[in-house]
Amino acid sequence: MASFNPDELSEFARYYGFHYDNWDPLALVEDVLIDMERGLRGQISSLPMIPSYISPVAAVPAGKTVLALDAGGTNLRAALVHFGEQGKALAEGTVKAPMPGTKGRLGADRFFDEIAELILPLLRKNPGIAGIGFTFSYAMKITAGAEGILMAFSKEVDAPEVIGKPIGQGLREALGRRGFGYSGPIVLLNDTAATLLSGLVTIPAGGGEASSENVYGFPGGPVIGCILGTGFNTAYPEQSIPKIGFESKESPQIVVCETGTFALRFRGPLDREYDDTTKTPGAYMLEKATSGAYLGPLTLHILKQAVKDKAVRFGKSEELLAMPRLETKDLNEFLRAPLAARGPLGDLFALDEGGALASVQYLASIITERGALFSAAVLAAAVERVRPGCEPYAPVRIAVEGTTYLVYKGMRRALESWLHIMLAKGKPRPYVISPVEQASLFGAAVAVLSRP
Repeated sequence: MASFNPDELSEFARYYGFHYDNWDPLALVEDVLIDMERGLRGQISSLPMIPSYISPVAAVPAGKTVLALDAGGTNLRAALVHFGEQGKALAEGTVKAPMPGTKGRLGADRFFDEIAELILPLLRKNPGIAGIGFTFSYAMKITAGAEGILMAFSKEVDAPEVIGKPIGQGLREALGRRGFGYSGPIVLLNDTAATLLSGLVTIPAGGGEASSENVYGFPGGPVIGCILGTGFNTAYPEQSIPKIGFESKESPQIVVCETGTFALRFRGPLDREYDDTTKTPGAYMLEKATSGAYLGPLTLHILKQAVKDKAVRFGKSEELLAMPRLETKDLNEFLRAPLAARGPLGDLFALDEGGALASVQYLASIITERGALFSAAVLAAAVERVRPGCEPYAPVRIAVEGTTYLVYKGMRRALESWLHIMLAKGKPRPYVISPVEQASLFGAAVAVLSRP
């Protein structure tokens, strides 16, 4: 039975350039900050830094009701979101339907008609809503009027006629075809901006428990939104966006970084080899090291090299070399219960091959740790952009959602540990990080109330 040798495995990781200690955490944060600044100025940058034209409110007014829509993935959801005392949100009358275009090709009119049919009963019962907030989790260009122009669909949506069309206008026209003339605001935003806005109503101003009181009435610190799931993205409120002539300390505007596209200064040979096997070689470099769409396949590619180099040896190693793909969910199942001998990875090891079992788990943990380091660096850079003037009683609030952060073995603990190291160096920066629920619906609702 091959023995478990962590020193040898760590050297293997360093040799192939994927060990996390190849990167200096604080230097990595500085690299991200430089690219953020370039993107904000419209200069050549791997971070697009997309303006949202939404300035988050300091406090959500009580007594308002908004119709919130969430389009992304399998389902389209809608709900009436009511804001009670202290701006707390409550979703009522939630309805859902299959995302238009996932059951067969649709023309543009039919695509918008299906959305209108879902929300019409809610609108007819509640004609006095403050507006419609629409989280549309597909690539789109946001205009100064908070309209969204669709650039491309993903996630198996088949409605090519919608590409290039304004989403809010299409929905408004579909409602009109059904005899409901809606003239109120329709605000489009992406899911990362929605996650940020949901943090305003779910993370207390002082960063404490949801029930904690705020007898002083101080407003909370700024909120950063992060999604670490199938993909990876962040959004934060920015005071200065030179490329669109925006400057405002009083009402900063949400910028969506498109974090997954960040170009790492250094990538090892195995990362480059794996990148060449993807649909987008040379792009989404950071996302391919951090997110759920890639962690499983990337880990398999690295494990195959470890088998070829005899850094990992076991009886069924040829079966691993022949494995065409390893899904991240299957890798996570193995990492969470390595002794259960289940799944495409777990059932490769005989009962006397504990050393190989430990070696595979050890290499996977190095890859996870590196993904957490990269993710934390992006969040730390966003905190550095918004933190000046933040008091300890009003910390920067980081709202996070996504299965890779919440479920993937070791990711959340490692990310939060790296983030602490980065933000405590020299002087502590006040911040809290918290998962948020119903981010797309609550964020869509807050977006309406954030518009002037």
